[in-house]
Amino acid sequence: MKKDNIVLDKSFRFAVRIIRLYQHLKETKKEYILSKQMLRSGTSVGANVREGNNAESKADFIHKLGIAQKETDETIYWLELLKETDYLNQTEFNSIYGDADELLKLIRSIILTAKSNR
Repeated sequence: MKKDNIVLDKSFRFAVRIIRLYQHLKETKKEYILSKQMLRSGTSVGANVREGNNAESKADFIHKLGIAQKETDETIYWLELLKETDYLNQTEFNSIYGDADELLKLIRSIILTAKSNR
């Protein structure tokens, strides 16, 4: 039986939300530039978590999750920018920001644990 991997699941679900938000911004707000940056970084999180899950070594695992951490933080930047420029309202922002912040904290925690278990 396959063991649940919370960070894989959360990062995948986050990517789906990011894709849907990108579609919404593109279709309803006609915003293409900032949302495309958000799409790239937001979907990269899960891809790097998955790569880390298949890492060749603990150092490789930490490196891949480090990239996922940076991509999550970059995504938060684009979300904040979209909110401050009125492409996202406060409710929309709060909803997805909560997921991004939770994911960032989870990834940071995993990295710290992996480093302490070297």
